[in-house]
Amino acid sequence: MPSQLEYVQAQAMQLTPAERNQLLERLITSLDSDLEVEAAWEQLADQREADIAAGRSHWIPGDEAMRQLSARLTP
Repeated sequence: MPSQLEYVQAQAMQLTPAERNQLLERLITSLDSDLEVEAAWEQLADQREADIAAGRSHWIPGDEAMRQLSARLTP
């Protein structure tokens, strides 16, 4: 008789890749339950949104940010 873990793994493998990704994110989130850390990230995100709304900062598209980082790291 398969263990509960083996049963869940077999069921998970029948999910679509997108569903497995969603499950993975939920499982990881369930392990990261430090409320102080979550509150700090939320506060940081709120501050960054406020800075952008006030014109103190601006968005950089992800591909541009990666290009800039790569340029900084390339000797």
